[in-house]
Amino acid sequence: MLENNQVTILCLASYFKGTSFLVGAKQAGARVLLLTREKLREEPWPWESVDEVFYMPTLSKRPDIEYAVSYLVRSQPVDRIVPLDDYDVETAAHLREHLRLEGLNESTSRFFRDKLAMRLQAKASGLAVPAFTAVFNYDALRDFMQRVSPPWLLKPRSEAGAMGIKMVHNSEEVWRWLDQLGDEQSFFLLEQFITGEVYHVDSIVYDNEVVFAVPHKYGRPPMSVAHEGGVFMTRRLATDDPDAEALLTFNRQLLHTFGLKNGASHTEFLKSAVDGRFYFVETAARVGGANIEQLVEAASGINLWAEWAKLEIALVHQEPYPIPHDKKHYAGLLVCLAKQEYPDLSHYQETEIVFRLHKKHHAGLVCASPSLERVNELLNHYSHRFAQDFLAVAPPLDKPPS
Repeated sequence: MLENNQVTILCLASYFKGTSFLVGAKQAGARVLLLTREKLREEPWPWESVDEVFYMPTLSKRPDIEYAVSYLVRSQPVDRIVPLDDYDVETAAHLREHLRLEGLNESTSRFFRDKLAMRLQAKASGLAVPAFTAVFNYDALRDFMQRVSPPWLLKPRSEAGAMGIKMVHNSEEVWRWLDQLGDEQSFFLLEQFITGEVYHVDSIVYDNEVVFAVPHKYGRPPMSVAHEGGVFMTRRLATDDPDAEALLTFNRQLLHTFGLKNGASHTEFLKSAVDGRFYFVETAARVGGANIEQLVEAASGINLWAEWAKLEIALVHQEPYPIPHDKKHYAGLLVCLAKQEYPDLSHYQETEIVFRLHKKHHAGLVCASPSLERVNELLNHYSHRFAQDFLAVAPPLDKPPS
């Protein structure tokens, strides 16, 4: 029997992510249901924060997912459906539409999953994006390749991050890749490659307004790390950095244009080395991966997953969401593939270290300080040590592990 006014949240997890949402939702008084894949049974979910768990072979197969969730709600009401992974965003939107629940709908969710939809919407709204074309009509493709100088990026429209992206240097390479893709080619786009530095802004949106946002700068573009190997690194920008102000403005415009009314977002931008302008790269209606959750919390004191949980509960109760206070410290994150099964970071003893990653064949840590100079000093020092102590290189994946 449910307590009076208790909110029930159904969380979808195709991968082991978002555990802080489960904990935050439970601490905020919600009833928490987890729907995940059979293969994830043995993952260390925070079971004390999960009221019931349900398993399926996959969460993306329709109509199986509709049947399963519709059967579930026969015996208990569900107030909110929340995706814990990027691959669950569209499934969650579809289920909301099916059950007529509040939240991101199918049409809007495309702006946060489909890289072609993102670019078309941004361009139509006057926001800067690299030159691109859909991979539909061959005459349009030929025209694009004649007008826009290579190299280009052949990008899958719905993979996460840098996964599956191919750098191509001439039209012959493009046609060869399209031959290999066959019927799958319409699920790709072709985009101009712009050299420059890549940034990300991590946000909370409440009632159509960005109420919290933190700008960061990657050490190297994520695509370079994914395809060439190396240490993944990112840090918070100085509050008085002109780039920080420009990014926050761009981020507000973009999320308003894309129609995210409530929730968390991770959005990436590129600053061109040629013209110095910021260009939109991609966005997601969820908390950033690769331990960005811990990075943001170390600098701001705010856990994005837990705040998202509080926000959803406040919306169900039609109560004001208390906007969190940013302590405005600085933090940096380093992660790399490791040669060791479980790398030993015990020799990294600086007091500024606030998080150590415990993940098979990965080394990672977060350092934090009121001083940006100290964070930058530690990141520079650790990046060299990581390369010597741990770094392994593996070929990039075209798709996530099944």
